[in-house]
Amino acid sequence: MSKLPFVFAAFFAGLALAILMGRGDGDSAPDASAPTPVVAEADGPSPSAVLAASLEEPDNRITIFKSPTCGCCGAWAEHLRENGFEVTEVERVDMAAVKAEVGVPGDMHSCHTAMVGGELVEGHVPADVIRDYLADEAVRSASLGLAVPGMPIGSPGMEIEGQPADAYDVMAFSAEGATAYASR
Repeated sequence: MSKLPFVFAAFFAGLALAILMGRGDGDSAPDASAPTPVVAEADGPSPSAVLAASLEEPDNRITIFKSPTCGCCGAWAEHLRENGFEVTEVERVDMAAVKAEVGVPGDMHSCHTAMVGGELVEGHVPADVIRDYLADEAVRSASLGLAVPGMPIGSPGMEIEGQPADAYDVMAFSAEGATAYASR
């Protein structure tokens, strides 16, 4: 399956977004001490535009679409930061619409949806698995992204003191289906 037609359409949407956001003007360097941006829903970019724009970003920049009321999403974002990712959080109340817009299959759904390097990351995927996947061109070219369906206890952001961790699979998914990529 080729992502090419989607990528071209999404690229132009992302280019428009980049122009509107003033990216690439070269006039100022990012402030490393600045707090991580959290974009309110009304001000938020479209998920497909963010996905397209992520093709041009370094593989350590990730944008997470999450519900403003979900604490585990923030804990997963912190896990990513602790593992070297630059994280932008976009709060949305319409997460089902976000997932539908970017093509996350229903059986892969979790509480948040992220975009990095032109790929989708659904749910509580460990940072090291994301990095391995981003370096695995064969799997990337045959899939749309990674998912940890549901919210397994013990996955990053879902740690509960005193609770044993659930066994779970990280799935590589496409429109045709999903296969286990890593197990925890």
